[in-house]
Amino acid sequence: MNPSSMLQNSLILTLLIGASDSLMNALSLSLLSLLVIGVYGLKMSVLRPRIVPSMQLIISIALAATLTSLATLALQAWAFELHRQLGIYAGLIALQCIVLEHGVFFTQASVRDRIRLSSLFFGLMVVLGVLREAIGNGSFANHLSWLTGFADSNAQDWLFAADGGIRLAVLAPGGFILLGLLIAAKQAWPGASTSH
Repeated sequence: MNPSSMLQNSLILTLLIGASDSLMNALSLSLLSLLVIGVYGLKMSVLRPRIVPSMQLIISIALAATLTSLATLALQAWAFELHRQLGIYAGLIALQCIVLEHGVFFTQASVRDRIRLSSLFFGLMVVLGVLREAIGNGSFANHLSWLTGFADSNAQDWLFAADGGIRLAVLAPGGFILLGLLIAAKQAWPGASTSH
C-alpha cells in the first residue's frame, strides 16, 4: 500500500465514522460527496490539459473549495438543520477531492474502478448510518423531516421504544467498533477473500 492510498483511505474514514451517526447524515453526506467529487472530476478533466503542471495544485484547490462551498451553501438554504448536523464534515469533501486528484484517481483509474469505489463508499456510509442509528437511538430515518419539511411527531423512535438504544453506537468509538465488526464479518463470510 502506497502512502497516497493510505492518506486517501484515512480521509474517507474520517467522513465514514464522523458523519454516519444517523441514516440522514450518512445519506446526505455521501450524496453530497458523490456530487461534488463527480463535478470536480468533470471540471478538472476539462481544465487539466489547459493548465501548466506547476499551477495544477492551486487550481484544483480553488475548484474543490468552490464546489464544496457552493454545495454546502445550497444544503444550508435547503435543509438548515441537516447542514448544522453535518458540521465540518461537509468541508472535508474539498480535501478529499485534492487527495483523490493527487492520488491519480481521476487520471489513471478506470471508470469502472471509480464507480466501484464510489458505490462502496456510498453503500458503507448508508449501512453504517442505518446500523448506528438503529442501535444507538432505537430509531430509523428519525430526521427525515429535515429534507421533506414535514414535521411528524410520531416519526421518532418508531423502530424501538424510546431510549431503547445503546448510546455508544452513535459516538465515534462506537462507529469504529461497528466498522471493525463489519470488516470481521466480511472476513468470516464463507468465500470471502482473505488476501490483502
